[in-house]
Amino acid sequence: MESRRDDRASRLSSRLLAIAVLLLCLCAAARGLSCDFYDDSCPDLDSIVQARVSAAMKAEARMGASLLRLHFHDCFVNGCDGSILLDGPTSEKLALPNLNSVRGYEVIDAIKADLEKACPGVVSCADVVAYAAKYGVLLSGGPDYDVRLGRKDGLVANQSGANSNLPSPFDSISVITQRFKDVGLNTKDVVVLSGAHTIGRSRCVLFSSRLANFSATNSVDPTLDSALASSLQQLCRGGDGNQTAALDAGSADAFDNHYYQNLLAKKGLLSSDQGLFSSPDGVNATKALVQAYSANSQRFLCDFGDSMIKMGNIPPLNASAGQIRKKCSVVN
Repeated sequence: MESRRDDRASRLSSRLLAIAVLLLCLCAAARGLSCDFYDDSCPDLDSIVQARVSAAMKAEARMGASLLRLHFHDCFVNGCDGSILLDGPTSEKLALPNLNSVRGYEVIDAIKADLEKACPGVVSCADVVAYAAKYGVLLSGGPDYDVRLGRKDGLVANQSGANSNLPSPFDSISVITQRFKDVGLNTKDVVVLSGAHTIGRSRCVLFSSRLANFSATNSVDPTLDSALASSLQQLCRGGDGNQTAALDAGSADAFDNHYYQNLLAKKGLLSSDQGLFSSPDGVNATKALVQAYSANSQRFLCDFGDSMIKMGNIPPLNASAGQIRKKCSVVN
């Protein structure tokens, strides 16, 4: 009897060891990136990023969503290389999807300045963006996923790529899915990463087309809840298009699966959000996943971490080139 217990304990220990080794291998698998890349060269990285993001979110809870979006918009253009941070006439900051829209640059600059004091010339701006996004999610109540690190900073911005490659809230689900496929992501990632809209806000200019003169037969988008449409009309009426509404009405600052529950109730703010559930493309490709995540918060949170890691692994256009910028807005 004692021997059997020993055998079971031995087998269990072996399995746990195998799982630990597998997780370690997975953490270090993508393009030489690893979770512990800076453990020796910049051991204060985690505490520095956490402190700066926490302070920024205490001043404005929305900043968590802004940092997450900054990472997304960086990775979809040139890969995750920090090119969105570069200034200049061809800056991605000036591209239509980013201009007066993407935020959080000052938080990244503050983190980078602290890191240059603690471990000069070590941590890339691209990694700062990725790590800040992780804390934007975590401090909003989202999953604590492992960020792979070790990226280099790109040498050039790609404004034209930002204008053409970033998914738009006006795109159909099939077009958005293709843009994801172009960078190595799939339909599941479309639904999962759209769930980032569980936090943050959007400007009237990005959804006002749903509120009036929608079509020849409908003044208001019929897939938009009538009470929500009425409140949004009041918000946006007479303004310059820059008034903002919560992307996840009823749960604006909490990272949860309420976003998907809103889609089932026709309360998705952007056409691209509601389209995941209500459009013909969505019914065929994404509706079932929306329903699954609306009913299972844990599944969404787990899958979100996985998809963020996948997105963070999108390789730069020229992976062999790059540097560690001293200042994120300019090359060395």
